[in-house]
Amino acid sequence: MRKYAIIIFFGSLFLLAFGSYLVMSASSSYSQFRYEDQFFLFNGHILKALLSVVGLVVFSMIPYKLYKPYSKTFLVVAVVALFYALLFAPEYNGATRWIDLGFISFQPAEIARLALFIHLAALIEDKGKELHDFQGGFLYILFWVFLVAGLVALEPNVSNAAMILAISMLLLFVAGARLPHLGVSFGGSLGFVTMVAMMFSHARSRVSSFVGSVNGEGEMNMQVKQAVIGLGAGGLTGVGFGHSAQRNLFLPEAYSDFIFAILGEETGFLGAGFTLSLYVLMCVVGALIAKNTKDRFGQLLAFAVSLSLGWYALVNASVASGILPTTGLPLPLISHGGTSMFVVAVSMGILINIALTNETKTKTSEKVES
Repeated sequence: MRKYAIIIFFGSLFLLAFGSYLVMSASSSYSQFRYEDQFFLFNGHILKALLSVVGLVVFSMIPYKLYKPYSKTFLVVAVVALFYALLFAPEYNGATRWIDLGFISFQPAEIARLALFIHLAALIEDKGKELHDFQGGFLYILFWVFLVAGLVALEPNVSNAAMILAISMLLLFVAGARLPHLGVSFGGSLGFVTMVAMMFSHARSRVSSFVGSVNGEGEMNMQVKQAVIGLGAGGLTGVGFGHSAQRNLFLPEAYSDFIFAILGEETGFLGAGFTLSLYVLMCVVGALIAKNTKDRFGQLLAFAVSLSLGWYALVNASVASGILPTTGLPLPLISHGGTSMFVVAVSMGILINIALTNETKTKTSEKVES
């Protein structure tokens, strides 16, 4: 398991370092235009990247089983933060996703997602066979899933809520929940996400624009169109580091949600393919860590964390390629944005600790047997 931990550790460090370079390149023109300092956004990002490295290292040393007794407390605090953001946080671009404490601002949805996965893993281990009982076990677990996803959707952050629901359902599936229960829950989740998406004009326009472009009845979203142009301009090997044309105010959110387009333009198909392959490798390694973990709590937590990394990367790349509607989800460990980057780094640290802890257990058991 130690080799798995090494892959996750150095893979995370590479993505943080490579992402910092991409943010510097992608944000330079906007920073110069908006703040008259081409390194303004990069300076803030590099500090958050360094804090993320600290989070990665520190949480890789904290025994993951310590989270289980406090998982409900962590989740309740995160839910309270979500409520506070909805009721009192100022709007930014039509959403109330950020809590500003003066010295720091953060998105409670990112923290709530990790807290939810930790608590779900703890609940499933504790419930055991009660998970098969819809009212006695499954419904109670589902309450927390819908509570967090519902609050995130109302921010509004429909795409993030949909991802939380999807990953939670898969976690329940691998945990052994009954298919009829999952089917009803999935149907309800799909209906809920669709209903909430139609409540907000920006979500409706994104979906209708995407459907129209697929059917040939209209043009694709401007951001997606510019992203696709950038990816196409990259060709096989890219236009070279720092030579992206799309970063020059052609592509909005080039340094955050659509940074994959800058990656593809500057490093080409080979660079984009390598980055996606690294995400896939880390996701597979995370699944192997889950498979070889001795306790159910660690198994489920490792599965949720690794699946989350892979899915968020896949969705972000798919949006930039025009395969999915615009979502606003970041590229893990690469996109500009402190809360998401830090929480993903902490998640990778937890995954590393799961691997190292079970490596130690395996060696101890082997010594006892011999």
